[in-house]
Amino acid sequence: MTVDLEAVVWNDPRAVALRRLMDADMVERYGDGREEPPELTRKRARALSVRTDDIRATLLAVQDDGAAVGHIALRMLGDEWEVKRLIVLPVARRAGVARRLLNEVEEIARRGGGRRVILQAGDRQPEAVALYESSGYTRIPVYEPYVETMPWSLCFEKRLTSD
Repeated sequence: MTVDLEAVVWNDPRAVALRRLMDADMVERYGDGREEPPELTRKRARALSVRTDDIRATLLAVQDDGAAVGHIALRMLGDEWEVKRLIVLPVARRAGVARRLLNEVEEIARRGGGRRVILQAGDRQPEAVALYESSGYTRIPVYEPYVETMPWSLCFEKRLTSD
């Protein structure tokens, strides 16, 4: 499969549509929070929210016909560069699209002076975990803002510099 990577704004309609698909997948994997205290559900929503001002890059993997088949974002979380919302549609999976998106945001962070990138996944996302581990990411402790609301998180880092 041939795709081009396209830098877009966070609110690009194609990016929004892909994130909605990812949200639906996460509800299917983890539930919708109805069996927990409402305050915990609200706190988790806040932890997962992304402020537009913090976004440093939003990329789409786009086919020749203009259809977006993949999405990734990179944000600043305090002083850290954090990978957010990596999704690849089933039609484009196992074709290297996710790895290309991941490599590109790593390069953006490196050019921005980042020493590492971090990311958070869940314990019900084995394909994502396999991608991260095979891409040189190593496990780190769960970091804020996920500690309280998603203690089952699997968090990773990838060093971008040798020091």
